[in-house]
Amino acid sequence: MSAPLENWEGQSTARPPLFNSQYYSWWKNRMRDHIIGEEYELWDIVTDGPLATTKKNDEGAYVPKTRADYTAKDLKKWEKNAKFKKWFVYGLGPDEYNRIQSCTTSKEIWDTLQVAHKGTLQVKRPRETLLYSQYENFTTKEGETIQEMYTRFTILINKLKSLGRIILEEDKIEKILTRVLPENHEDGCTQEGKKPSSQNI
Repeated sequence: MSAPLENWEGQSTARPPLFNSQYYSWWKNRMRDHIIGEEYELWDIVTDGPLATTKKNDEGAYVPKTRADYTAKDLKKWEKNAKFKKWFVYGLGPDEYNRIQSCTTSKEIWDTLQVAHKGTLQVKRPRETLLYSQYENFTTKEGETIQEMYTRFTILINKLKSLGRIILEEDKIEKILTRVLPENHEDGCTQEGKKPSSQNI
């Protein structure tokens, strides 16, 4: 399932969405929007890492800076990193917090959760292939309403999107109108007797 059906703790503009091992893709997108909405530049700290806290020594090699060598820019980056970690403390349940408690940077936290819930590339590719096959062979079920069918279709599309496979809007509409609905609805009509409109897809 892509998202919870009922009210979910953490749905507040002032605090991050709560996550504890369910609905990872839904939570990830909401967490990203929360971060960007609070402070756009913080997303760069999350995705780019590691924090640039090195300096050249006398031999010209880059070595880690000591705290005394930090510039105002370095301190600002660590401050943003700490802000992100604080959001995780409030936004993760105990099971998920145990996964990331040894991480020191926001990128480490984000990547650890990505691997834990989306898998490595070797795991991700077969799952994407399976889901795309389900998309290619998607049909309505016996006794299923148009709304029930389209809900299943949307969930499948969202799962593919979370794995990086984007289905173009015109392809989705073409599939529903010409390859899915006519199977169980003669002459392309819905159960209400009206032909579906692309504006409703």
